[in-house]
Amino acid sequence: MEQRLFGQTGMNVSTLGLGGAAFGQEQDFKRIEKMLHNALDVGLNVIDTAECYAQSEEFIGKALASRRDDFYLFTKCGHAAGLDYPDWDPVLLEKSIDRSLKRLNTEYVDVIHLHSCSEEVLRQGVVIEVLERAKAQGKTRFIGYSGDTTDALYAVQMEVFDSLMISVNIADQEAIDLILPEAQRRNMGIIAKRPIANVAWRYDTLPETAYPYVYWERLRELNYDFLDNMEESIDIALRFALSTPGVATAIVGTNQPDRWAQNAEILKSGPLAQDVYEEIRARWKEVEHEDWVGRT
Repeated sequence: MEQRLFGQTGMNVSTLGLGGAAFGQEQDFKRIEKMLHNALDVGLNVIDTAECYAQSEEFIGKALASRRDDFYLFTKCGHAAGLDYPDWDPVLLEKSIDRSLKRLNTEYVDVIHLHSCSEEVLRQGVVIEVLERAKAQGKTRFIGYSGDTTDALYAVQMEVFDSLMISVNIADQEAIDLILPEAQRRNMGIIAKRPIANVAWRYDTLPETAYPYVYWERLRELNYDFLDNMEESIDIALRFALSTPGVATAIVGTNQPDRWAQNAEILKSGPLAQDVYEEIRARWKEVEHEDWVGRT
């Protein structure tokens, strides 16, 4: 699998990364274990999780303890997720980081991201101090920000983060013009989250309360011609995210153990043809609404 340099970190990351959010709904550890090992076996070397993804951190720590040197491990902090403190409280952050390391069965992670932290909280500065202290203590090699829209723009402009995790996909393109150029100028490692837009086009109907609804509604208006073919649409969507300038890796979540081999095969085709990429961008600019901001 292709690897790309991750900003100024010196890490060479696989273009495809594994997102652990889906593990929060999966109770079959053996299934998760198979999925994780399959992903590493096809050349993936980035695994991302978070403090609030239920047992995701514990499953990863248990399944991959013997292969810790085979991959880069990212997690997130900021939400209480069972600890008796307010979100973003500095004591909470310290306890959350220590809990994550214990769950993940490791002495350090490669990146800790603040998990969708608002500009208001960032301006107070305390959350940055906690992450920088964790870095100084060797609990994380690098610190990052995970979030979207103007909050992410402010985080990038602070020039304290090594990494940015942000929504980039065929149904979510605000960041491509607003934020990614700023992150590139600062040589940040950039991670595309939701790179296949939750495959929202697969649904005939969705209630407004459904998680993929926002993307589903946008895609109905965007009406890309390739969405009629499921395999082609996944191919184009994934390669679109990874063809976006600055993106080093795209984090995909799935509960299908064989999906990693299929996605790895897709990526052998390389970036999208420039004219295809530009057609998707042009359609977005033609149709987008003012409220089509980055999906946090």
